[in-house]
Amino acid sequence: MNRLKDKKVIITGASKGIGKGIAKVFAKEGAHVLLVGRNEQALKKVVSEISHDKGIAQYYVGDVSNESDMNGMVDKAIHDFGGIDIMCINAGIYPQHWLGQMTLAQWNQVISTNLTSVFLATNACLPFMKKQKHGQIVITSSISGPKTGLPGFAHYTASKAGITGFIKTAAIELAKHNIRVNAVEPGIIMTEGVAEVGGDYGENQKKAVPLGELGTPEDVAYAALFLASDEAKFITGQTLVVDGGQVLPESLFMPFNAENENF
Repeated sequence: MNRLKDKKVIITGASKGIGKGIAKVFAKEGAHVLLVGRNEQALKKVVSEISHDKGIAQYYVGDVSNESDMNGMVDKAIHDFGGIDIMCINAGIYPQHWLGQMTLAQWNQVISTNLTSVFLATNACLPFMKKQKHGQIVITSSISGPKTGLPGFAHYTASKAGITGFIKTAAIELAKHNIRVNAVEPGIIMTEGVAEVGGDYGENQKKAVPLGELGTPEDVAYAALFLASDEAKFITGQTLVVDGGQVLPESLFMPFNAENENF
């Protein structure tokens, strides 16, 4: 407990899913969290839940693909909390569009939300982090793109693969300012979006995971917590896979259950 005591944290895409999980875990660890998203009512609900658990939280309504909003987000954190120690860049979208049918507008929307936002949020927090001579930037990426392909999501996988390149260069450039840049790469996580698909989707997805379960937002949050904490003070430019072993099998048809030991 209190691994982030009194740390000032911004979390984008914090109204649901992984971002919400990160916000709750960080708040329990003593951080002051600023939740960022476009849905004010959803943000208010998460703030209320954190406050009910005696955590400290505020919210900011903004679009992560908008430079002015990202600058305003940082101003809000400085005004409310007195600074920013950790920037968690988490917001992302994953609409399905097939190549040959995908429009330029659809491509640009995903790239802007998932990748350009990483650049904008990083740029927004750098002046303050450089001035105080320390900071952690933790980005939510994915195994899709950096590790695997995902038919129907070329724009999404391109955006997440782009994050891998970004953090390596950013980590080198920002090391002299004592600013670390890392990412988590989740596999299939049981978020509201996955739950809304319904049917056998969740059960079918489990078959691709050697540990036999889907991950939770908290599983990703604790990985992000490690990267944001002083325990990872000598780690930068790296990615941490959180996928229950999903990227390990040579074939998805291998039987992942404890009763069958004859692979």
